[in-house]
Amino acid sequence: MPRYEYRCNVCDATFEQRRPMSESADVATCPSGHPGAKRLLSVFSAASATASPPAAPPAPCGGSCACYLG
Repeated sequence: MPRYEYRCNVCDATFEQRRPMSESADVATCPSGHPGAKRLLSVFSAASATASPPAAPPAPCGGSCACYLG
């Protein structure tokens, strides 16, 4: 079951709840009991310490393709 992040409009608390996807947009009740908490847009990011830098762009191959910079 997915986990969604919510913010209370009364006390400004941010909290998570596990809910079915069909209930993700429904308002929630914060841990302090205030009704009407709204779902936040959660962002996921991942990084790797072993990732190599991006490869250099290929050299232009001539005037007849899209990579020609000339």
